[in-house]
Amino acid sequence: MHTHDTICAIATAQGGAIGVIRVSGPEAIAITSQHFRPIQGAPLTERKARTAIFGHLIGTDGSMLDEVLVTLFRAPYSYTGEDSVEISCHGSSYILQQVLRLLIDSGCRLAAPGEYTQRAFLNGKMDLSQAEAVADLIASTSAATHRLALSQLRGGFSQELSALRDKLLHLTSLMELELDFSDHEELEFADRSELSQIADDIERVIARLTHSFNVGNAIKNGVPVAIIGETNVGKSTLLNALVGEERAIVSDIHGTTRDVIEDTVNLHGITFRFIDTAGIRQTTDVVESIGIERTYQKMQQASIVLWMIDATSQTPPLFIEGVSQSDGGVPSEARSKAFRIQNSELISDKPLLLLFNKCDQVSPEERTALEQAYAHIDAPKLFISAKSRIGLEALESHLVEAAALPDISQSDVIITNARHYEALTHALGAIRRVQDGLAMNLSGDFVSQDLRECIHHLSDIVGEVSTDSVLQNIFKHFCIGK
Repeated sequence: MHTHDTICAIATAQGGAIGVIRVSGPEAIAITSQHFRPIQGAPLTERKARTAIFGHLIGTDGSMLDEVLVTLFRAPYSYTGEDSVEISCHGSSYILQQVLRLLIDSGCRLAAPGEYTQRAFLNGKMDLSQAEAVADLIASTSAATHRLALSQLRGGFSQELSALRDKLLHLTSLMELELDFSDHEELEFADRSELSQIADDIERVIARLTHSFNVGNAIKNGVPVAIIGETNVGKSTLLNALVGEERAIVSDIHGTTRDVIEDTVNLHGITFRFIDTAGIRQTTDVVESIGIERTYQKMQQASIVLWMIDATSQTPPLFIEGVSQSDGGVPSEARSKAFRIQNSELISDKPLLLLFNKCDQVSPEERTALEQAYAHIDAPKLFISAKSRIGLEALESHLVEAAALPDISQSDVIITNARHYEALTHALGAIRRVQDGLAMNLSGDFVSQDLRECIHHLSDIVGEVSTDSVLQNIFKHFCIGK
């Protein structure tokens, strides 16, 4: 990527009343000044930094293209660290395209995805973890994801990593001194117990950050909730009611849902990812059997399971334990058996909610009988009507409680990025090898190698050792104007 070009791009979504075009680079002010006429005062090139100037944008034929407000930034006090201009004009797509054409014809280049933020990183305005937080902030869909992205953008995560690297460098320096003066037994710079204590402190912090990814991933991508049950108990109807649209096909025909359908919804500031699964029953249909197999996979992957039961049915729900792989996925009578959901190892370690659907069609006595029939199952039992939306508020409250996500403040450091998690996992493995090496009194050169590896992985998070290919892969997912 050429970082010495002057670039331009639309920085706002189409269709708004106002459109903003960003220009950044060594010729940003001069190129914009060619077409901008202030209402009064000096030309743009002679204006002070961090000022907004009202004027007219003039086309190549000398006619006025639009009335605009130009905001001027001079290096290094701009988002990218370069000379920059932001042109605020009317949001007409025609006007925006004409402005871009003027700038490109005058020497600008259209920016690549994420190039503004990449230049900010390369010019030292932010580290790589902060740059990635920009994309997370733009994509935030809940209060929790917004707070986490803002904390990372402000440098909360970077400060944690900086403190860790300082401790690691201190530990490394002690180990290196030990190596340099290993032939002087009378000199002691730090005994092994002190080194072990420092390593233990570092390990605890890295482990805490690594383990926070489970919470962070749930906050960022949504808490996965599997809706399971037999056919025609109302799973698809519930999904549609929760997301507020006809997301899944609803039919009286058994086995309508043959594949997994997912959608997200924000409940009380938490994003939930609801998964409608194929109804579990014995079937000879190959396609439906594949859907049932995927149901079991989603049960295992989910954080919360909603077990739906038809309150009007007189038949106890049965679930197929296994399917034969030798006959194309068709359940084999010899290998399949019915079992109660509470005995399933797939959900024994996660919250379970029992939903008795179609409650508006049963009497109070029948409700009591159902509660008694399932009294041995240690799980909240809710009577709902997905079709009539009865009991959904109570369900939402139970879901929020079952998610058990901590209250997030802007000062909390919680990992949401898979790249960061991978680097932290490698760093955690390295520091634990350091602990083992110190405990076994290994030679300092072996321990130092693991220390350097730990520093390398932590430095990779903030971009101190990242390659061009890594940077391109990160920034290509940004929007054009960012």
